[in-house]
Amino acid sequence: MDLKVGFAIVCLCALAISSTEAGIPKCCFSVKMDIPLQVLVRVQRWNVQQSRGACDIPALILHIKGLRKPICAHPKLKRALMALQARVKRSRQTA
Repeated sequence: MDLKVGFAIVCLCALAISSTEAGIPKCCFSVKMDIPLQVLVRVQRWNVQQSRGACDIPALILHIKGLRKPICAHPKLKRALMALQARVKRSRQTA
């Protein structure tokens, strides 16, 4: 009986860690400044990583179409990325 209870507790803990943010945080440890324009055009979404908590540096996390792993960019690229996305959106609306 004790073995079953112990196994159930271990399974529940594993499920809780894997299904929530209680696990290991996904942080950028370095950032890139020179990201090619062809890559920036394919950005589907992006998040801002703050330099608080477990993550030590501020970063712009770019999720690129066709890539499994996100790219960590310098936060200064946010303005250029937003301008590029607005330009692409305008060109699609006029076409």
